[in-house]
Amino acid sequence: MKQVYTLEDLESRELLDTGADKPARLAVIGHPIAHSASPRMHQAALDAAGIDARYIRLDIEPGRVGEAFSRMRALGFIGCNVTVPHKLEAMAHCEVHPDAEALGAVNTIRFEADATRGFNTDGPGFARAVEDDFERPLESLRVVVAGAGGGAGQAIATQCCLLGVAKLVVVNRTLEKLGPRVGRLRLLSPQTQIIALAFDDPALAEQCLSCDLIVNTSSVGLKEGDPSILPTACLKKEHLVYDTIYQPPVTPLLATANGLGCRTANGLSMLIQQGALAFQHWFPGAEPLAVMKAAMALRK
Repeated sequence: MKQVYTLEDLESRELLDTGADKPARLAVIGHPIAHSASPRMHQAALDAAGIDARYIRLDIEPGRVGEAFSRMRALGFIGCNVTVPHKLEAMAHCEVHPDAEALGAVNTIRFEADATRGFNTDGPGFARAVEDDFERPLESLRVVVAGAGGGAGQAIATQCCLLGVAKLVVVNRTLEKLGPRVGRLRLLSPQTQIIALAFDDPALAEQCLSCDLIVNTSSVGLKEGDPSILPTACLKKEHLVYDTIYQPPVTPLLATANGLGCRTANGLSMLIQQGALAFQHWFPGAEPLAVMKAAMALRK
């Protein structure tokens, strides 16, 4: 069996399932995708529930998400998870649930007889992860979202507003991308103080220091040699610091924060929480969280 499958493998069941003892019926799609830990936790949940299905990684190039969905439907897939860089593109190829519409991205697909339906479990999954890791409800915190221009950043910023946080600072390389999004966020939560900044804004450090929770939602930190998404001047020991990246487990941002004595967590907890919510979209009534946590605790 392959560690990573491609669009070409979706041409037939024979190609997809050769050498496997169970049919591939769920997947995570992304580009690249070899690093994804999703199969470990989802396969554990499927096996524990006695479901005859395999969960695979699919490397799909940008611009081909719709074709991938069509092929998965034809092969009888139950659904899939959607990760970077496809969370926005996926919206054009499914019926988007209103909650996912508000969050601005799709990360979970369910294939039904008459429709391809899109959901977003990133926002709720993030809120659950923060409370689990830091024993503080997200709505009680003032939050900085660094890298707010991407799908994950948009979902997390929106979740903050849906919960009515007192203050939200959204930071991106360019402000142009944030403009329309900030307008929508203000409509969602008029009581939230929302500040949009570029990374080179001289007010960045002051605004970060006035908040409780710092979140990196960008891909900065994935590659060896990446810098910290924020300079040390933006951090203080009282901060809670969350990086949505989970591989490597300690990113440059988390290393800097650890050095200052901050409480930190990486994206593994969000991955598990959003994954459990996705699993429940495919199998209503399932309770996979404990099994998924146990499976991920065994990661090498």
